Amino acid sequence: MITMEMLGRIRRMYLRDKMSLHEIAKRTGLSRNTVRSWLRTPEE
Repeated sequence: MITMEMLGRIRRMYLRDKMSLHEIAKRTGLSRNTVRSWLRTPEE
């Protein structure tokens, strides 16, 4: 399970830092599919 803190980090890396899914996955230890699915999750 990914925490809200981790989700925030992933979104910052993708949106602000313009990192690729591959780079985010490498840095977080998550799979690219997991990163992709969490980025598609609507913000609350």
